Order: sequence, then structure tokens, then C-alpha cells
Amino acid sequence: MTTDNADRTLIIRGLRVAPMAKPDHEILQGIDLEVAPGEVHAIMGPNGSGKTTLAYALMGHPAYVITGGEVTWQGRDILKLSADKRSRLGMFLAFQYPTAVPGLSVASFIRSALNAKLQGIDKNPDIDPTDAIKGGVSMLDFRRRMREKLALLKMDESFVSRYVNDGFSGGEKKRLEMLQMAMLEPQLAILDETDSGLDIDALRIVAEGVNAMLNPDLGILLITHYQRLLNHIKPDVVHVLAQGRIIKSGGRDLAIRLEDEGYGPILREAGLEIDVPDDALRLDEPAVLAH
Repeated sequence: MTTDNADRTLIIRGLRVAPMAKPDHEILQGIDLEVAPGEVHAIMGPNGSGKTTLAYALMGHPAYVITGGEVTWQGRDILKLSADKRSRLGMFLAFQYPTAVPGLSVASFIRSALNAKLQGIDKNPDIDPTDAIKGGVSMLDFRRRMREKLALLKMDESFVSRYVNDGFSGGEKKRLEMLQMAMLEPQLAILDETDSGLDIDALRIVAEGVNAMLNPDLGILLITHYQRLLNHIKPDVVHVLAQGRIIKSGGRDLAIRLEDEGYGPILREAGLEIDVPDDALRLDEPAVLAH
């Protein structure tokens, strides 16, 4: 690994995380993980294993406290950075349950986010993202860029005049997450159960959007409970997260094994106590929403 790639590799060592409300109750109990540029890592695990906690902890969600370990990326200790600085540095989180913001148009929302990122992590005083002359994006360039990304994601241009997630279907909410990702062009994307609540057609459309953005500079941490997403987005590495730690890593064949057997056998191989029947640990199809 080159020095440049080493700096741009997300390196997680011994990460331990607890809810702010219960700091003595650790959900993550020592996560070790590396995601290099151009790699897609899938995190799979039963419900309640800590997958979303990992996503939120990496992005600096205030509801969680880091009780141990370290996370470095872009040559920085990101645990010392606020959530907005992590985003300015090039991290992106696609939410499992995106929030609706009535009254705020998609175009205004994304332009504000893009301008904030342009300021940089240290907010260069010579750059004023609201002023095209001082480093900001002109409205003309913004519209041109938006049209390009809408075409890439096969989305109608009327989409951006709607209010953020207000009245959106499940599929539309996830496609908006992909549009944000396309416009912000992060170097590290964390996709938290992007397949959750999607029917087969919506899942395919969202997956095609992710695949269209894959490039050698983008590392992806793909969090999912179901193997079906991995039929569309091919991971380089699959990790199984259970009871707060990664118990097994492998290739795509590991995801196929999980689909065939469920999580039960792998949990037992790792010596974990299982207090629910195997049926409860199956990768059954979830309830779906219209796309």
C-alpha cells in the first residue's frame, strides 16, 4: 500500500462505542477494520448486532460515545472531529431512515451542503461558497452539474424542486440519498441499510446508482442485513458483525453462505451464545415499500 493510499484508507482499531444515555453499555466491543480507496466492504449481521451504531459512530452522531479505540482517515484522527468536519473531509452517510424537511427544496438543500463542503475542513477565509468569484459554485454550474447527476442516476429533473423527503416513497428517499452522494462526491461513503424497505425494482435502481458512482478514489462501507443487495453491488470483502464485534470476514461466498444458512451456524462457530432460534436469524425478505 502506497503512503498516499495509506492516508486515504479508513483504519479502525479497537473501536468501542456505547449510547450516550447508557455509557456503561457498550454496543461495539472492539471493531478492527480497514477500507481502502476503490474497495467495497459489506458489513452484514443480525438485527441488533451494532451495524447502525458503527455507521453513526463513524460520522460522529451525538447520541453515541466512543469508549475506546481509534479511527484514522485522510491522515487525521477523525474521532476528534465534529460530524460536519468529517463530512467536509469527504465522508458521507446515507441514512437507513432519511428525515423529511418540509419547505426546503432538494436543490437548495444540496447546494447548501455542497457550499459547506467547499469551505473545507478548516474553513479557508479566502473562500466564500456563496460567491462564485471567491471559490463558490455559480448557479449556472450548479444546475449543469445537477442535470449531469440526475441523468447518471436516471432521475427526472422535477425531483429537485420537491421538498426534501416530504411525501417521498421509500425508494425515492433512498434515491435522494444517492443524488446527494453523487453531487458531493465523497471519498468515503457509508451506506446504512440502503436496501431497507425497498421492493425489487427500487432496489435495482438504487444499486445501479451506487454502481454508477464507483471509482478508484471512493471507498464504500455497505451495511446490510440482506444478501440480496450484494447481488447488485459486488463487495470486495464481506464482514459479519455480531454482538458488537466482527466475527468473520471473507469474500462474496460468505454472503452466499449466509443466505443459504442464516447467521446461526457462523455465530456458533465463533463461540457466541445464541438465545434465539435459527429461524429468527434467517435472512428473510423484508417488508417492502413501493418505489
